[in-house]
Amino acid sequence: MALHSNPAHDHVNPSPEHAKARKTTVIVGGVAGGASCAARLRRNDEHAHIIVLERGPYVSFANCGLPYYLGGVIEKEEALLLSSPAFFKRRFDIDVRTGHDVVAIDRAARTIRVQPDDGPDYELAYDALVLSPGAQPIRPPLPGIDLPGIFSLRTVPDSNLIKQWIARHKVRRAVVIGGGFIGLEVVENLHHLGIQVALVELGEQVMSMIDREMVQPMTQAIRAAGVDLRLRTKVSGFEPGARGRGLKVGFADGSQLDTDMVILAVGVSPENGLAQAAGLALGARGHISVDARMQTSDPHIYAVGDAVEVRCALTGQRVAVPLAGPANRQGRLVADVIAGKRRGFRGVQGTAVCGAFGLTLASTGLNERTLRNLRIPYEVVYAHPLNHVGYYPGATTINMKLLYDTTDGRVLGAQAVGQDGVERRIDVIAMAIQMKASVFDLEEAELCYAPQYGAAKDPVNLVGMIAANAMRGDLPITHWSDVGDDAAASILDVRTKEEVEKDRLPCEMHIPIDELRARLHELPADKPIHVVCGVGLRAYNAIRMLRQHGYRASLLSGGFSTWSHLNPPEQSAAQG
Repeated sequence: MALHSNPAHDHVNPSPEHAKARKTTVIVGGVAGGASCAARLRRNDEHAHIIVLERGPYVSFANCGLPYYLGGVIEKEEALLLSSPAFFKRRFDIDVRTGHDVVAIDRAARTIRVQPDDGPDYELAYDALVLSPGAQPIRPPLPGIDLPGIFSLRTVPDSNLIKQWIARHKVRRAVVIGGGFIGLEVVENLHHLGIQVALVELGEQVMSMIDREMVQPMTQAIRAAGVDLRLRTKVSGFEPGARGRGLKVGFADGSQLDTDMVILAVGVSPENGLAQAAGLALGARGHISVDARMQTSDPHIYAVGDAVEVRCALTGQRVAVPLAGPANRQGRLVADVIAGKRRGFRGVQGTAVCGAFGLTLASTGLNERTLRNLRIPYEVVYAHPLNHVGYYPGATTINMKLLYDTTDGRVLGAQAVGQDGVERRIDVIAMAIQMKASVFDLEEAELCYAPQYGAAKDPVNLVGMIAANAMRGDLPITHWSDVGDDAAASILDVRTKEEVEKDRLPCEMHIPIDELRARLHELPADKPIHVVCGVGLRAYNAIRMLRQHGYRASLLSGGFSTWSHLNPPEQSAAQG
């Protein structure tokens, strides 16, 4: 390719890339999808005319860092500002205009109407239009929802308003409504500031996308930190506090809670107004419909990010996953498509992670609720390995759950919670899911090992081995949820006497593993035996022994550790 850095070289025959007609691409919205699209498009086409129109004051900022800016972990606002209009112009020769709101699209004329903050409206023509409008926080239509002191957290200005309110009103109490990713991160950061926090969640658990038993360690950590966690609690409205100070949060049961501030974290809805007014096809929940090329129902308009619905990589269904990773990848892909490259989006599988109160909770793929609803044949195995070898100081437990298709062993999902090494294991399994790998592939995965980082049998290998053993018929799996329906079966606990006395299980038989061979005659030969231990390893050894002696033995997956997550300490409805 000839370089055209000097007018004296203009006589050189241009390459095909240089000879292409200069086209205008207008990108509506910056942040993850829009900004990544703009930069990639410039790398693809040095001669394209690229314009980015952003309604807010910042073209690219780290919205995932907002809770940590709120809590003072990130000290300066500037740290959240990833790129500026001046940077885009200097580095990429991209025309970025902040404070410019796109209010209409004329699809026939291929123009948009722009409403700047500091000037008259104007029209702008495009050859390709990329919509990256994002999503807006849901503000439920409750009485008093617009009272001062009730906030959402989506932008840098939002976080500054909250910080100013905390300082001006000397906030000591706060209520966070919604127990998803943002809710938990906000709760932790307010707690970090020394504020007494109540977390209110309508559902039966926080992090509703994670299966209930896997959330329990996080639930216990939240409560142990002193947070007033209120599950199964419906907010009915808000009132000004006594003598005009603070707020009263009302609940459906008639009770109220005094607070100095409320932060809403009940989810987001797509910013679809522009697309809807232009007549673009929308999905059932209002997200912009796109194909594998991220093209909308108009061949000259593309859409990326939180406002779109795409294909689930596992089921093929249309889903919306408002995460930064997919938005960035979609932005890059659209830039390639506009540049004439053949690309298709692989779909999403919802890989996500959240850290709060010393724990990390991560997941990828489908959860049990989704698998049941879709009637996909699946099995589950649990494991509770250490994040690295036990003889190296600092080892901690990772609680893992693997879901797989019982017809072929294909991995369908995974969840994990622990203090360290959680996200690494889920990342490995996420890639396995994308490559349509099976539990047999996890069993054989070659992963790096040194004592301070892992084990020769990595936790990923371990869950793969358990599932592979089950698929081969060497290790029949039973779950605690099945035991109550199996009155004809017996439960055998092979833990030590000391363990049994410390942590009781609903078992009628107890024979320590090292005594089992000598006491086989005590076991019933005419009924199934579900074997349990602390985490599953000793039970596995017992099952292999018993089955070769003719007993119908199966593993109660996850042992006492899983049972304790399924049977947390009872809490009153008012307190969760």
